[in-house]
Amino acid sequence: MRRSRPLVVLAGLAVAGIVLLSWTQTWFTAHLDATSATASTVTADGSVVPYSALAIAMLALSIALTIAGRVLRVVLAVVEVLLGIAVVVTGIGRLTDPVVAAQSAISGVTGVQDVPAIRSIVRSIDVTPWPYVGIAGGVLAVALGLLVLVVQRSWPGPSRRYGGTGRVPAADAPRDAIVDWDDLSAGVDPTAAGTSTARVDGVAAADGTAEDRTVGSGERRTEDDAPDHEEHREQH
Repeated sequence: MRRSRPLVVLAGLAVAGIVLLSWTQTWFTAHLDATSATASTVTADGSVVPYSALAIAMLALSIALTIAGRVLRVVLAVVEVLLGIAVVVTGIGRLTDPVVAAQSAISGVTGVQDVPAIRSIVRSIDVTPWPYVGIAGGVLAVALGLLVLVVQRSWPGPSRRYGGTGRVPAADAPRDAIVDWDDLSAGVDPTAAGTSTARVDGVAAADGTAEDRTVGSGERRTEDDAPDHEEHREQH
C-alpha cells in the first residue's frame, strides 16, 4: 500500500489516455436521404463531447499526485471522481440522441441547420464502440479517485520523511522513487542511510564532525599553552 502511489499515477495517466483516444475517434456515422442531401453519409467524431478538456485535466491531476501532500491528495481524488462523472454523463447524453450529437457535422455537409429538418433527411445513424470506450474511461476515473481516497493515507509525505530539527530523512521513513526524487530536489542524498545528526553549540553536523572539531581544537590549545607554563615556572 505504501508503494502504491507510482502505480496509481500510471493508472491515472492511462485512464486519461483512454478518454483522450476516444475523443479522437469516430462516434457516429449518419446515413442521409440521397434525394435530400448532397452526401450519402456523414461521420461525427468525439469532438461532440468535451473529452479533450476533461482528459487534459486528468493528466494534470495525475502528475500533481506525485508531489501532493495529504490534504491536497484528498482534494485531487475528489476532483478525479467529478471528472469521471462528467465523462460518463456527457457520453451517455450524446448516445441518447445521436442526431443532435451529430448535428454540427451534418449541418456542415448539408447546410441544414434546423434539428427537425436534419431528422427528416437522416435515414439511420450507426454508433461505433468509441463512445462506450470513453464512458468506460469515465467509470475507471471514478473508481480510481475512490481508490486514491483509501490508499493515499499510507503514502509518504513531507511530515513523515523528515525528522528532528534538520532536513535529514528519517531512518524508518518508507521510501519510493518519488520520495527519492523529492529528496534530491531538496539537496538530500537519498542513498545516505543511517546518517545521524549531532548538535554542538547550536550547529547541526552529520556523524558528530562538529563535536570532533571541538575536541581537537581543545587539545591543540592545551599543547600550545604548555611552553608558557614551563617558562613561568623557570622564572620563579
